[in-house]
Amino acid sequence: MTKIDVIILAGADNDGALKAVTDTPYEALIMLAGKPMVKYVVDAAAKSRYVDRVVIVGPERQLREFFDDKVFHIAQCGDSMVENILIGIEMLQPRGKVLLLTSDIPLITPEAIDDFIDRCNAAEGDVYYPIVSREANDAKYPGVKRTYVRLKEGVFTGGNMALLQPQIVRKNHRMIERAVSMRKKPWQLSRLLGFKFIVKFIFNQLSLNEIEQRVQLMLGFRGIGIISPYPEVGIDVDKPSDLYLMQKVYEQNTVA
Repeated sequence: MTKIDVIILAGADNDGALKAVTDTPYEALIMLAGKPMVKYVVDAAAKSRYVDRVVIVGPERQLREFFDDKVFHIAQCGDSMVENILIGIEMLQPRGKVLLLTSDIPLITPEAIDDFIDRCNAAEGDVYYPIVSREANDAKYPGVKRTYVRLKEGVFTGGNMALLQPQIVRKNHRMIERAVSMRKKPWQLSRLLGFKFIVKFIFNQLSLNEIEQRVQLMLGFRGIGIISPYPEVGIDVDKPSDLYLMQKVYEQNTVA
């Protein structure tokens, strides 16, 4: 089995909607059931059967309070998500693909990570990105608010991880920055693909395969959309209602 290095992105400032309910300076360090959110993600990654080395890119001094740097690599974050990915790549110097995880998905499990990598291994590509159906989300977490896109295959929300070749980030970091800034604005993302795709998007005729082919034509690498049955890969904490949901889930788990 080929092992994979992991970069966990923990450098986002708490300067959005969550600031109204917690003054913790970094989102990754917001406490949930007695632990910072990022710890749930790190623990899940460490238990995956595929994972080799783990680097956490975030506020280095604060992270050392929670993590043993003899077990996990810790790197000081930069000013953007893509810069932090590059910092992680530079520290690890990986020989193959790397797995990216954001620090705000505390429901993530080793099983969800393993399933995603299993599905990636079954397809030839350079970048793999998970999507989760609305049905899967509603079945397990009814009422959770997510940004959805309607494709020919169904209605999906994006995940908060990716498996990719490191050189893809180095070569396409500007385009990736633009896509990241639009990740919760499907209309703007469709504009990146061209007019024909805008029309298809409007009429719900845009397919996953068409997006993959267009990305390859525009950027020169093969992107693969992976339909994951695990809602946990897509449920992030970026507003108070998300944090309340997480608290409720962990309270129920404690009682159980």
